Amino acid sequence: MSHRPTITIATRRWGHLWPLAAGAVETPGFDVRVDMLDRLPELASAGEYDGAEVSMSRYALRREQGDRDGLVGIPAFLMRGFRHRCILVRRSSTLTDPGQLGGRAVGLTGWADTGNTWTRALVRQAGVDLTEIAWTVGPLTRDAPATDRTGPVNAPANVGTAPPGTGLVDELLAGRLDAIMTPFMPPGFHAADSPLRHLITDYPAAEAGYYRRTGFCPAIHAFAVRGAAARRWPWLPEALYAALDESKRIWLRDRAKLADDSPWMLADIDASRRLLGADWMPYGREPNEAMLAAFCAELAAQGLSDGAIDPHSLFAPERELAAATTEERA
Repeated sequence: MSHRPTITIATRRWGHLWPLAAGAVETPGFDVRVDMLDRLPELASAGEYDGAEVSMSRYALRREQGDRDGLVGIPAFLMRGFRHRCILVRRSSTLTDPGQLGGRAVGLTGWADTGNTWTRALVRQAGVDLTEIAWTVGPLTRDAPATDRTGPVNAPANVGTAPPGTGLVDELLAGRLDAIMTPFMPPGFHAADSPLRHLITDYPAAEAGYYRRTGFCPAIHAFAVRGAAARRWPWLPEALYAALDESKRIWLRDRAKLADDSPWMLADIDASRRLLGADWMPYGREPNEAMLAAFCAELAAQGLSDGAIDPHSLFAPERELAAATTEERA
């Protein structure tokens, strides 16, 4: 009997990955160990992992800078999210629209982060020149790990960093910032007496309108296999794509009967399906062509990439991912 390799991957704790982590997904010819982490590794240098969840922007910019062998991207978009909810202001603020941020001081948790790139796109689309904003990059709260989040490119001249020992929430409450951008809400945000609020009060309606206009929910993270692992096991990208997709399928199926994440989950499932269809986070390059094209256009428009990145160059199409066979994995 042939030896079954154990493939080790790193992800965040997304619900749609629990079926794979729990062993509910069949992986013919190999085993999978899923490490669910608070902080994702730098996959290219993390020799203990064969694959991992990766930032879309950092992956795309890495390829633009000439590294086509270090990582093999898979169009399994593990993290998605509309961005209208991600701009926060003081509860007393008079600001209610991204178009009002011109000439303001805005903090964000990372300049080259994919999510913040999508959020800045909303500001650009509202008619604001991003160079008119005084940007500050820093940790969301003062106790968050201090890291350099300006990214793999030189940030524009109007992008500064928060003073050591401070957090963006503190700077916002002190009035030194007018708004902040963050993918995750700070501690206490959902309390009734929170001093912060969303810039866009009815962000669900704004996000639904965005989907009707664009046809997609923005992807933040994809998945990638280390180049060394893909060369060792040429079948691996296709096999992991299939496993991740099956894990999501099981999760979507189970939500209809294990809908206890909130008291009104079934109502939310119904509303989401009416607008977004049965799968609001489709995998594959072809169903995501419009989203990938829009993202690459934003990287160029915001000066993150030197030129226009061809969205077709980022991921193999489904027909190529499906080319490997079970026999090849034996």
